[in-house]
Amino acid sequence: MAFAVTVEGFGQGAAIPRRFTCDGENVSPGIRWTGEPPGTKSFALIVDDPDAPGGVWNHWLVWDIPANVHSLPESRGFDSPLKSGTNDFGERRYGGPCPPRGKGSHRYFFRLFALDTALLGLPDGASRASLEKAVRRHTVGETAYVGKYERR
Repeated sequence: MAFAVTVEGFGQGAAIPRRFTCDGENVSPGIRWTGEPPGTKSFALIVDDPDAPGGVWNHWLVWDIPANVHSLPESRGFDSPLKSGTNDFGERRYGGPCPPRGKGSHRYFFRLFALDTALLGLPDGASRASLEKAVRRHTVGETAYVGKYERR
């Protein structure tokens, strides 16, 4: 079985429902995964928008997800026990899609990494650059799910 991630509430490549965006409830969608590679000891998640006007916009950074966990529930993300980085909204939680109005559809990538270490050793609030550097050293598998959102 191949390593795969699924985001609940919308299909691969489909429109992200309003409830998961800044125009709705701004809750993170439920996420599930299966088929991680042998030797996986934890997971890390990066959610971003590569179509943002100023470059890649980070919406959610999460790591040290234990290997026996295979899902994250839909959540407002305020009291999560997981390590989380500071997104580009300046918050340590999920920040939903919020592209500029009238500028077309943006893609949102939910990238899940299988890691060969249980703990990355990063503090809460770490930057994406720090997370990516640590993830690069420990990745044994990677998968992604994409959604789209447009504000009119």
